[in-house]
Amino acid sequence: MTQQLLRLAAPVFTGLFILAAWQLICTTCHIPPYLFPAPSAIGASFVAGWPVLLGALFSTLKVTLLAFALATVFGTLTAFLFVQSRALEISLLPYAIMLQVTPIAAVAPLIIILIKNLFWALTLCAAVIAVFPIISNTTIGLRSVDPGLLAYFRMNKATRLQILLRLRIPGAMPFFMAGLRISSGLALIGAVVAEFVAGTGGNSAGLAYQILQASFQLDIPRMFAALALITLTGVTMAGCMALLSKSALKWHETGDAR
Repeated sequence: MTQQLLRLAAPVFTGLFILAAWQLICTTCHIPPYLFPAPSAIGASFVAGWPVLLGALFSTLKVTLLAFALATVFGTLTAFLFVQSRALEISLLPYAIMLQVTPIAAVAPLIIILIKNLFWALTLCAAVIAVFPIISNTTIGLRSVDPGLLAYFRMNKATRLQILLRLRIPGAMPFFMAGLRISSGLALIGAVVAEFVAGTGGNSAGLAYQILQASFQLDIPRMFAALALITLTGVTMAGCMALLSKSALKWHETGDAR
């Protein structure tokens, strides 16, 4: 319990120290808010505009979570196909890599044009960024089985489905959970980048649009407030994935890894 409290308290106190130093520097050096706002100015801007900012957060979060879910389902199914057929993996893996290395800012305008519904266009853009870590990690995990155990299963005439369910999937869980932790952050990045490219407002305006609008109006504290919400969302998602991973891997030796 003491160690858990320390792991929680250490980053909190570090963050408070950074905020206090930030506030002190901005105050003593008389840095104007339109150049680099102090935390107090950012907090005041958030209080003044919290209904709009929270609505934008909800819009971005919807895109992020749906894209993450789609990437998880598609990436896992693709990895299952790859592990069942080496020829299929050799044929399709280069195209999966293309999804990872192609800048989403370059293809997002085309996706937005082809898909008339803006919400689904943003979701697809985010899912494209988030899917590769799940495909890669899960495929590696499914193939990283003990050769002795695999030979034992085959000696007992286990079917492909039995080998997959009873040997490959349990062994791949640490790799799969690691892929989820990476993909969750990439889904948020993809959602924000897609919103930047779309640059549209209205009821579906996300945090990226709030940042763009604040920068056009030179409302730098509001821009920082929106950016802080994106950061806190990413940290929260990473924490949730860490807790999920720890809970899912209690049986595995990596479950208590520090």
